[in-house]
Amino acid sequence: MDISVIIPLLNEEESLGELHSWIARVMAQHNYSYEIFFIDDGSTDDSWGVVKSLSEKDPNVKGIRFFRNYGKSQALHAGFGRAQGDVVITMDADLQDSPDEIPGLYEMVMGGGYDLVSGWKKKRYDSVVAKNLPSKLFNWAARRTSGVHLNDFNCGLKAYKNIVVKNVEVSGEMHRYIPVLAKNAGFAKIGEKIVIHQARKYGSSKFGMNRFVNGFLDLITIWFLSKFGKRPMHLFGAMGVVMFLIGLFSAAYIGFLKLYKLYNHEKTILVTENPWFYIALTTMIIGTQLFLAGFLGEIILRTKNNEERYKISETL
Repeated sequence: MDISVIIPLLNEEESLGELHSWIARVMAQHNYSYEIFFIDDGSTDDSWGVVKSLSEKDPNVKGIRFFRNYGKSQALHAGFGRAQGDVVITMDADLQDSPDEIPGLYEMVMGGGYDLVSGWKKKRYDSVVAKNLPSKLFNWAARRTSGVHLNDFNCGLKAYKNIVVKNVEVSGEMHRYIPVLAKNAGFAKIGEKIVIHQARKYGSSKFGMNRFVNGFLDLITIWFLSKFGKRPMHLFGAMGVVMFLIGLFSAAYIGFLKLYKLYNHEKTILVTENPWFYIALTTMIIGTQLFLAGFLGEIILRTKNNEERYKISETL
């Protein structure tokens, strides 16, 4: 199979029929073999009914429905696990991503040898203050932190080799950082393609300013995971040892200074009356706790079991 299209959705009943027709037309024009996965992430409207209707009419349409809203990352994870196409395309269901971009993305992966190609909505139809400026700041921070030089991490229109989606673990809210996860997994050939951004035709955006706050928090998380996710002892253990030694040497200095003054019959105070003694003691305790945090992190990594991530109520 040439292409798998994965479309997470939440309350998009108005756009699904038009989106399906558009994708099918593009696939027919280029003679691609394909499948379309609509991942219903707990919609409360009739989105699932529309998906079922499309599936009955078109055998290329498949669907997955969650019991409740688990988030876009979980929807993509479910689709990635079932995708069979040589190239996996992800796109949003709101018609802001153009299916006409699919052939170009497909050729960059299959012909250009890219592991992953990310869309770049260079010209946007969003509010400048509400979305454009925060998005530019967010993307700048993501580039600086991750080392992946993309202009638009938030773009949902992306193309992957099948082997990439089978080896990337998308959890939490990490869908924005799949290129970073792919790089960390060893897929270094990451490209970018300028794509058309269309104004929303139906409904309203599901994202507010909070997504940028969450995005920055996720960026910190993925930075930590990429640096120390497999070796937490290297961070917490090192910090713990340094703090413990600082506290230990400080306490030793305070004790030595006390003995020196006693030996020379100089006026001195009790060690327990010296505030620096408690600072040194606190530093030693914190250092011990950090070391134990790293040690426990190493144990958890070696003994953890896969946790339940979502519940699927129906599949097509």
